[in-house]
Amino acid sequence: MALIDLSEKKPLFALFGGAARKATYTLPTHARLRRNNFDLLRFSLAFMVFLYHAYVLSDAAALSVFNKILSADIAVKSFFVVSGFLIFMSYENSRDLRSYFVKRAKRIYPAYFFMILAGATLGLIFTSHARDGVFFAQLLKYVASNLVFLNVLQPGLPGLFEGNHLQAINGALWTLKIEVMFYLFVPLAVLAFRQFGRLPMMALFFVGSVFYSVAMLHLANQTGAPVYLELQRQLPGQIAFFMAGAAAYYYFDRLIRHAIWLVPLALAAFALQAWLPWLAVEPLALAVLVIGFACLLPHLGDFAKYGDFSYGMYIAHFPILQLLIAYGFFRQAPWSGLLLAAALVLSAAFLLWHWVEKPFLRKSSHYVVVKNAG
Repeated sequence: MALIDLSEKKPLFALFGGAARKATYTLPTHARLRRNNFDLLRFSLAFMVFLYHAYVLSDAAALSVFNKILSADIAVKSFFVVSGFLIFMSYENSRDLRSYFVKRAKRIYPAYFFMILAGATLGLIFTSHARDGVFFAQLLKYVASNLVFLNVLQPGLPGLFEGNHLQAINGALWTLKIEVMFYLFVPLAVLAFRQFGRLPMMALFFVGSVFYSVAMLHLANQTGAPVYLELQRQLPGQIAFFMAGAAAYYYFDRLIRHAIWLVPLALAAFALQAWLPWLAVEPLALAVLVIGFACLLPHLGDFAKYGDFSYGMYIAHFPILQLLIAYGFFRQAPWSGLLLAAALVLSAAFLLWHWVEKPFLRKSSHYVVVKNAG
């Protein structure tokens, strides 16, 4: 998910030598870039993922409505589109390469670090496994692998959530690995834009990503091996959504100018997706709708006035749901369990923001400025 301070406005900087990074392009400066609905959008997407996971993890029939009206897949892809838009904007407006990476690390890692330790603590407290040498070896592997975003190496711990449908402590964290890889990819992508042309390179990255996804899905169909489906949702499979968001940023003025027909066209594409080459069309249609919601609709208020709770909600909801499910809160009264989970998730997001995330932000941060203005 995209975690960007929209107040960042600095001169373009030289990367790998000034000659390689001349400002040959005019960057968008439209007022809607600074007065937008990104905070509301990210909160809504994170809450959508929470509701969807509440049904999937609990398997409570009463909550099946969320499976019919919500899609965690669309929500995550929307986050990738937002990442493409905001991370490229952050990079272009950063003072230098170090400043860019420091801002990204401070925004994403403190709360992530805290949640990995929280997951390890859950294991220590609630495991039904003997706390012996084997358990502590697994615990150390969980902490070490997850702290470097290799969640797949140790997603769970012995004796924790073994009666649940899934045993992973925090199955939502796989997207953070992709987010970090996006952070690393952006400086190299912009360098390629400057050297070989922005539009040709964006098209190359986009088409390469689509072909990779087509190949992985073909192998999955041919072999029946689920590993190919897992590979398809990793990089470079998600680069197409990231590039669609980047295109929406770099060509934002054109998006605004032609929105009157681009938005209906994107809606029509979703309605007719069965007849379209969807792997190629979906990222573009989704980018139009997602960025359209954030920047084309009237400003819906300073949603971040009390803080940005979307990231905390996203990284905290999964273990909270797992714990409540393990202790039967969804078994007899699913809606009561959901209300309790929502209260705990929002409380965790509030505390993460004020105790962990906010202290690492600059005083000029968008969220600090918004709150102080209230």
